[in-house]
Amino acid sequence: MSDQHLYDVLIIGSGASGLGMALRLDSRLKVAVISKRELREGNTLYAQGGISAVLSDMDSIESHVQDTLIAGAGLCDEATVRLVVEHGPKNIHWLLDEGVEFTRQEKNNPESGFHLTREGGHSHRRVVHSADSTGRAVETTLVQQALEADNIDIFEHHIAVDLILSVRHGKTRRVLGA
Repeated sequence: MSDQHLYDVLIIGSGASGLGMALRLDSRLKVAVISKRELREGNTLYAQGGISAVLSDMDSIESHVQDTLIAGAGLCDEATVRLVVEHGPKNIHWLLDEGVEFTRQEKNNPESGFHLTREGGHSHRRVVHSADSTGRAVETTLVQQALEADNIDIFEHHIAVDLILSVRHGKTRRVLGA
């Protein structure tokens, strides 16, 4: 006998991407987030470095796209790179609104006030960070927000083995669950 849970949205993964999606969905939706370990024990937590985004007037989306394509040595899909880079600044500001505290230093970047670093492959300072533990700052903030959200239920120590699909005329129509 297995327990059945009914939700509007099922998110498999509790890192920054999964929790970020859960928090961005309409709060009227009932959301389940599946975490294979403890909620605070994922790869996001251990990410150091920072997050690249165009946050300075001295930088541009086009420059970031070109730097990424060059560093990717022909392995990057340009449309995907462009989509990610174009949404970068908005996503950083969303993280700020959620409470992530990025390191600030007005002298380094007076336009935004962020302390931006320049890492390999970048032609401009565009890496926003939270000291040397950016992943920890992002993950702990998003975990706290998700735990406080009335519409989000978190299932720790759960593993999705198979997706339950609806199939009609030999074609997959939609995912019904896991």
